[in-house]
Amino acid sequence: MPLLRRERIGPAPFIAIDHAGQGELILLLHGIGGNKRNWVDNLEVFAEHFHVAAWDARGWGESDDYDGPLTFADMSADLCRVIDFFGHTRAHLVGLSMGGRVAMHFADNYPERVRSLVLCDTTQGPKGWTEERRLDFIRSRQEPLLNGLAPADIANDVARSLVSPNASAEALAKLVDSLGRLHKGSYLKAIETNVSDAVLADLTKIAAPTLVMVGEDDQLTPPDEAEEIARLIPNARLSILKGVGHLINIEAPDVFNRQVLEFLLQTSRGA
Repeated sequence: MPLLRRERIGPAPFIAIDHAGQGELILLLHGIGGNKRNWVDNLEVFAEHFHVAAWDARGWGESDDYDGPLTFADMSADLCRVIDFFGHTRAHLVGLSMGGRVAMHFADNYPERVRSLVLCDTTQGPKGWTEERRLDFIRSRQEPLLNGLAPADIANDVARSLVSPNASAEALAKLVDSLGRLHKGSYLKAIETNVSDAVLADLTKIAAPTLVMVGEDDQLTPPDEAEEIARLIPNARLSILKGVGHLINIEAPDVFNRQVLEFLLQTSRGA
């Protein structure tokens, strides 16, 4: 594997990054229950051809906590800081779940900084939700933590709700570990943020080459949501991975790596 390097990118809140390789920049953006460790099976493969960086978003993993609410605008601004730090003008963005929403927001607000998008098991948001449904969702997800439980206490049950019944014990264990490392305060903020902004981007205006991917068994962001995203983004490609749940890069890393790398290499060559 190319040498793995670690950075903390400021100013505060400092963003923790693992990166390797050289060439065009790829940024790997984890989901609400994740961190940069989620990409360990993917970073090595991509780093043979690109400069690949996996981040801990503000308030996750080894990145700093911060005061105030979590906003997609702040996370997009953080992405600009990361791209600037590495001396690039543009990057390929690979985002899963919440990371996909960050990528869509970024592409809408900073289109000149995006080479391509890979949007994995993600959603445009809670379109059509009533205020009552939104508040019920927030309450149901936050209540166990507000009543004294830690993220590690709920990690096993949450992990099992996200993966396919076909998921390996190793994949499940990685997800449980990831959820157990959550910063409680940031997770509580993220639960609310992810159902507060129904529309983050006008997908019809995204011009970057885009690959939309989803697990066939994803119950959280099911294939019909991926199909709509792919329909709205001009010339987007859609890939549905059979027998896989919400964490496609962890549950089916070989298939995921092959399809994403093929897309990125074609995009890099201008194919």
